[in-house]
Amino acid sequence: MSGKPSCQRTLAREVSVEGIGLHTGTISSLTFAPAAPDTGYIIIRTDLPGQPVIHPTADTVSQTQRGTTLSENGCEIHTVEHALAALAGLRIDNCRIEISGNEPPILDGSAKLFVEVLLTAGVVEQPGSIRRVHKIDQVVQLDAGDKYIVAWPYPGLRITFILQFENTWLPRQRITVDVTPEIFQSMVAQSRTFCFEHEIAWLKAQGLAQGGSLENAVVIGREGFLNGPLRSEYELVYHKILDFIGDLALAGQPVEGEFVVYKSGHALNTRFAKQLRQAILRKENLQRGKEKNMIIQASEIQQFLPHRYPFLLVDRIIDMEEGKRVVGIKNVTINEPFFQGHFPGHPIMPGVLIVEAMAQVGGVLLLKAVPDAKDKVVYFVSIDGVKFRKPVIPGDQLRFVLEVVKIKGKIAKMQGKAYVGEDLVCEAELMSTIMDK
Repeated sequence: MSGKPSCQRTLAREVSVEGIGLHTGTISSLTFAPAAPDTGYIIIRTDLPGQPVIHPTADTVSQTQRGTTLSENGCEIHTVEHALAALAGLRIDNCRIEISGNEPPILDGSAKLFVEVLLTAGVVEQPGSIRRVHKIDQVVQLDAGDKYIVAWPYPGLRITFILQFENTWLPRQRITVDVTPEIFQSMVAQSRTFCFEHEIAWLKAQGLAQGGSLENAVVIGREGFLNGPLRSEYELVYHKILDFIGDLALAGQPVEGEFVVYKSGHALNTRFAKQLRQAILRKENLQRGKEKNMIIQASEIQQFLPHRYPFLLVDRIIDMEEGKRVVGIKNVTINEPFFQGHFPGHPIMPGVLIVEAMAQVGGVLLLKAVPDAKDKVVYFVSIDGVKFRKPVIPGDQLRFVLEVVKIKGKIAKMQGKAYVGEDLVCEAELMSTIMDK
């Protein structure tokens, strides 16, 4: 949580569980063991020669069909999300996970038994360590068809999940949870995985659900639950939150923020975790002095660019390596003056203004390297290879990434790309020169 930095936490002793894997149907034993500060989570395949290690991060995700599979060092581990959710939900920061097979036990289909065994082991603070938390500092969004995840700053971890299945008797459900160890244990951990009855034959044919049964999964029939009653009215949506917490742990660091998640599954969850992990790694590189990174707010941008409302199209510079690379942000709102006359009733940001905003971000990069920037101005002498990939609409956040290709005298060539989330919406090659005002 926010406030005074807290210590990292690990287990007081080793503890083990054993059982069948949900998808592989193999029997394995899983041991949670204490780990030193700053270890995070590591998974060790004790059944393989050399006991290879898998680091459970978004970088090692290899498959997301009905579960999250990790692959590294020539081995893989399936369906890791429940065990990781138990650790993250209890705020256990460092843990060595030893497993004698390729999938953790599914147990009763929830994280309830994982939580119980972890609490039996005991959770202890690690004096002298500082718990590092990645705090969402701006709106972050990722879409995939009709599914999305959006997050913004919040002093804690709050998750709203909206669950909706089309053409079924199940009602739309929406739940908000402020995740603390106590709430995780009482409301989230006990929720079981689920599937529809009509999916079972297909799942088996795909080599999945080989260890599934009515004892470890809720099965939804045409008119009701085959193995009801549910543990709570909102058990299904709570389980989606459980999965989300487990997948979010793949960011590699505890995360603070408020999340709204609509119909998401493991594929979108892990893509979002990868986006957060990249932000965490950039921050760590900055702290190690590997990057000359700087954040420039809108008021400071005006010291470099002559543009003013309504033509200043850069809200913030969030990353810069002088003379090499710059990343800038433009938040697109319905109140933009150009929406009044550009496709009225169907607001789309004009492509020329996307390119102009891209050019302004590049201008900040060039002028930042000039000692007397206040007396200079950047003119763009050519724009080549412009391609528009997707429309930009109100509510989108444009992220511009420009890299210097070549500088010769006062002429600079930059390659620019504009993204909304992970989607490339525009790209162009810009040629510019720095002139006296």
